[in-house]
Amino acid sequence: MSHTSSEQVTLVEPVQAITAALLGGDLPVQLRLPDGTTLGPSDAKTTIVIRSVDALKHIVRAPGELGIGRAYVSGALDIEGDLWGFVDLQDRLPDVRLSPMEIARFIRMLGPDAVRNPPPIPPEEVAIGGLLHRHTLRADAESISHHYDVGNDFYELVLGPSWTYSCAVFESSDDSLEQAQANKYELISRKLGLAPGMRLLDVGCGWGGMVLHAAEHHGVRAVGITISKEQAAIARARVAAAGLTDRVEIRVQDYRDIDDGPFDAISSIGMFEHVGSEHLRLYFEHLHSLLVPGGRLLNHQIGRRPGPDSKVPLKRERTAVHRRGFVHRYVFPNGELHEIGSLVSGIQRTGFEVRHVESLREHYALTLRHWVNNLDNNWTRAVELVGEGRARVWRLYMAGSSSQFSRGTIEVHQVLAAKTVNGKSGMPWRPDW
Repeated sequence: MSHTSSEQVTLVEPVQAITAALLGGDLPVQLRLPDGTTLGPSDAKTTIVIRSVDALKHIVRAPGELGIGRAYVSGALDIEGDLWGFVDLQDRLPDVRLSPMEIARFIRMLGPDAVRNPPPIPPEEVAIGGLLHRHTLRADAESISHHYDVGNDFYELVLGPSWTYSCAVFESSDDSLEQAQANKYELISRKLGLAPGMRLLDVGCGWGGMVLHAAEHHGVRAVGITISKEQAAIARARVAAAGLTDRVEIRVQDYRDIDDGPFDAISSIGMFEHVGSEHLRLYFEHLHSLLVPGGRLLNHQIGRRPGPDSKVPLKRERTAVHRRGFVHRYVFPNGELHEIGSLVSGIQRTGFEVRHVESLREHYALTLRHWVNNLDNNWTRAVELVGEGRARVWRLYMAGSSSQFSRGTIEVHQVLAAKTVNGKSGMPWRPDW
């Protein structure tokens, strides 16, 4: 979009007013307007480039992370220099609210065109009321497809050879991403006590990483389930390439439809965010019914900090802000995060005994940095595969998530639970992991 110089000059005042209202003063970043005018420190490592007045229109119409996200995905706003300096600004807008008077003032600053000619919402955004429904089989399949069926070539580019889309475990920051993902699978295998001849169920198996590791290194027979057809295709090919088709089965199947237990152990890695509050009891009761007495469940999931009122039931703690956020609209249309204390209580209410809880928060911050670097290093190819808008969604989502894990606003835990019967848990006196 081109602009006259007079239009460009008039952006200085609204940019200053809007950024002060949303982010406060003394920003550690520089702002550059369409005419080249700069605001903020000249030595800043991060420059926010406002390429079009549409960036301000997006932000005024949806103040906070959603409007900023729309501006970035559409290309009306860009980032030069240090991406992390930009995403760390999340600290300044946890729940932005502009009064109607403020919004009216900003619209007047932008001129009547801001009302008559609003910028289109990027097509990558899921319309509210689209996939944002209860967790029926159909709705879950649609939301999973929205996120995971963007193309296996794109995921391979971002995730690397491990084909693993969950938090890695680093023995040190010098570990490669592939080594750290192998560390994670080995840690889970040890927590589950996997041994030759055991039967493992991996719920939400992705591209097959856990079942491949467990079969190859621990001699188990494994069933991996996913409701993404694209994931299943790659997982089956990897199983065949590893010569493990006699020990590993990959199914396109919802966890609610599994009826061929028992299993000696169950892993669920990075899938739980898709279950939904109303189905927590169903989820854990069903997995409990599939385990042998003394069998173990390892649930690996992203979580959130508790709300201001810890007495509010988990189901009602979801807020309108959660439904309006960038990640919910662009990345996980039906995703929900749960607080670890409520989750542990929920697991135990279904008959499990929780035996171990481990936080891997810092590990996920580093995992995401690796993924962002993979994306940035292969940006041209990523755009060819999924389009610039979708690539921008992933870059912003992953970088923003890494920042949130670093700051502790979101978390990730592994919860190990046993199907204890008559006081017998099958757990060792002291774990060896």
